[in-house]
This record gives sequence, structure tokens and C-alpha cells, in this order.
Amino acid sequence: MTITTRAAIARAPHRPWEITELQLDEPKAHEVRVKFHAAGLCHSDDHITKGDAPVRLPIVGGHEGAGVVESVGPHVTRVKPGDRIVCSYIPACGKCRPCSTGHQNMCDEGKNASTGMFADGTFRFHADGEDFGGFCTLGTFSQYAVVSEWACLRLPEDIPFEIGALVGCGVPTGWGSAVHAAGVRAGETVVIYGAGGVGSNAVQGARYAGAKNVVVVDPVEFKRDMAKVFGATHTFATAKEAHDFVVETTWGQLADHAICTPGVLTEEIVNAAVQVTGKGGKVTVTAVGKIDEHAVHFPAGMLIGYQRQLRGALFGDSNPLYDVPRLLGLYRSGDLKLDELITRRYSLDEVNDGYQDMLDGKNIRGVIVHEH
Repeated sequence: MTITTRAAIARAPHRPWEITELQLDEPKAHEVRVKFHAAGLCHSDDHITKGDAPVRLPIVGGHEGAGVVESVGPHVTRVKPGDRIVCSYIPACGKCRPCSTGHQNMCDEGKNASTGMFADGTFRFHADGEDFGGFCTLGTFSQYAVVSEWACLRLPEDIPFEIGALVGCGVPTGWGSAVHAAGVRAGETVVIYGAGGVGSNAVQGARYAGAKNVVVVDPVEFKRDMAKVFGATHTFATAKEAHDFVVETTWGQLADHAICTPGVLTEEIVNAAVQVTGKGGKVTVTAVGKIDEHAVHFPAGMLIGYQRQLRGALFGDSNPLYDVPRLLGLYRSGDLKLDELITRRYSLDEVNDGYQDMLDGKNIRGVIVHEH
């Protein structure tokens, strides 16, 4: 029952993705073998090849994906062969403490995201006697992968696979950063740093929550233009321009929220976010930075004096079993723009081209369309 699959793998930091053939085991208990049709090119995977993600190497890239269940292991109840699914990059078992208290984004089943190892201590991808994990225990840059059944969410027949792939990470992460983690409310002023695949959805979440001013900071003109498509009221190339505008438009009260969703988080961005928020304001950090740099470094008085809050957000505080179907419902009704997120489509062999386009500021989100 072992099959051969083509995949994009990272063997070492500072090297491009390599296309190779791997052997893939059959699924074990509570596992599912998936035939992927689409995979999103999220910046998190680029952190692997840049050496800024502490992962076990070699690893199969990709953590946004949608496809069809090819086969299932023993005791699987959530899905069956033939089901269309989207993979949640953090599983939701429904039984652990985080899941049972409404925090599926911190499910204990996601503990091996950086290694791709399964709960029994083994791997499903192999080549020449070497074990390969899948990033986030998925590996959607492979035509096929074995994943936990807890990572599987059914994808309705009317939703394209390419759209399904995006709601496995980038969409709920961005949307939830505004709606859940920040808790944006009607009439508020929100500043969003970075308008890529995650930040664009933070813009949509803030807009839908009723923010009066949705201010975007991004140095790339194309992304600023697209941010207006997603609901930004004002866009600026620099943090200083945005800060000056917020001071003027709020009569010096400053912003209620700042959300950090750049491709690479820096100390300058965090400091700008803290400074742009007013009394009782909240800074929500969703992005990660370089592994050898500290992005959070400022006097404690910056928080205390204005009673500001600074917090991290994982998966946008989303509960995938509930939030993914809800987001797809908003997409159906025209309230959530998902087609517009996809700038370009690539074959698996073009994965490095896709990431170069992302780094060059040409894409909001690129998508790999798997060929079978």
C-alpha cells in the first residue's frame, strides 16, 4: 500500500525547495491519506528555507492544502474515502483541554508541527532510508500526504480546492487576528502592518467587524491597492505616515488596535504598533521574525502608562471546526473576498518561482495546483 509521490522538500537552510520523489506509507489509526489538489504558498514555509523556522530537516513543505481523501486508517470517523477536505494547519481533536475550552487553535495534537512526526514517533514520508516529516504534520507541497484525521475538515462541493486551501491557515489567521484576538468593534480605528496573505484578511475582518478606520501600512504599492479592495479605508507606505494620519483623524487619541502581519516581523514594526495605539489600546502580533533577532524590545512604561496590551495570536484565535465553515458561508454570500486573494497559480515545479514572486511583492497569495 506504499505509494510514490512528488513533493517539494527543504533539506537545509538557505537552499531552495527541491522537487523529488518520496515513498508514502499507508495511513495508520486515526490517519488519512489525502490526494492534494491545491496548496497555498504561505510565508511561514519560506521561513524554513530562510533558516528562520526551527524545524526538523529534511521536511516536506506546505501547510495550506485541500484535496480528496484517498484512503483512511483504522478508527477514522471524521471523514471517509472520496470526501473533499481542507486541512487545518493546526488539528482540532475536540477532546484535549484547549479544544474542550474553546481554543482549538492550540490543540494538543499540533505538538509535532515542527517535526512532522506522528504520535507513535514515526514518519510517513521516506526516501533512501531517510524519514521526512511534513510541515505542520501535513506536507501539502506533496501530491499525496498522510495526515491526522483531526486536521481534516469537509469541503463543500461548491467550494473550489484553491479557495479551500486558503481557509486552512491564512484566511482564519488574518480574519481572526482582527475579529477574535484583537476584538475589533464598530467605530474603532485599526492599523494593520503588512497586507499580504494574512494581513489582507485582517483587513477584511476589521472591516466586517465595523471599524471606522482600517489603516494599512505596506511598502508595496500593489499590496496597498489590493488592501483597498479588501476594505482598507486608508493606506500608507510607511509607519510614520500612518501614525501622523491616525493622530490627525482621532484628534490625538490614537488607534484602538494595531495588528502586526508583515512577512517578517521587526522591532521597528512592533515599536510603531505600540506607539500608534492609544489609552487602553491593544497590539496583536501574528507574524514571526528572524530567528536571531528580537522583535519585542521597549520600555515597560510604554504599556503601563497607557494601559496598552501586547499579545500574540495563533491561528487568529480561531476554532477551525466552527470558523472555517462560517468563513466559507461569508464567501458564498459575497461578504468575504477569497478569489481576489489568489494572484497567481503555479505548478509544483514552479514553487521557487512562486516564493520569489511573493518576496518581490507581486503576490497576495500564490497557489500550487497539483497535477496528477
